[in-house]
Amino acid sequence: MKLSELPNIGKTLEKELNDIGIQTAEDLKETGSIEAIIRLNVHGDTCCNKLYALEGAIREVRWHHLPKDVRLQLKSEYDKLKK
Repeated sequence: MKLSELPNIGKTLEKELNDIGIQTAEDLKETGSIEAIIRLNVHGDTCCNKLYALEGAIREVRWHHLPKDVRLQLKSEYDKLKK
């Protein structure tokens, strides 16, 4: 499955993911949202919403529908990354 077929993944984010070696939905699921955002952070600017988008894509839901506890955990991980 193409990355852009997943929720939250547009053409721009798909290209960014391709540039770091994530080519398919399966690649993203194997990599995980945290590792993907770490790799993206090395190559450019990231934000917490992008991390939510990646996790939502992995779960095949819009990121707005991620459970609050999941968003809080992701935010905590993102804050550690940005320190």
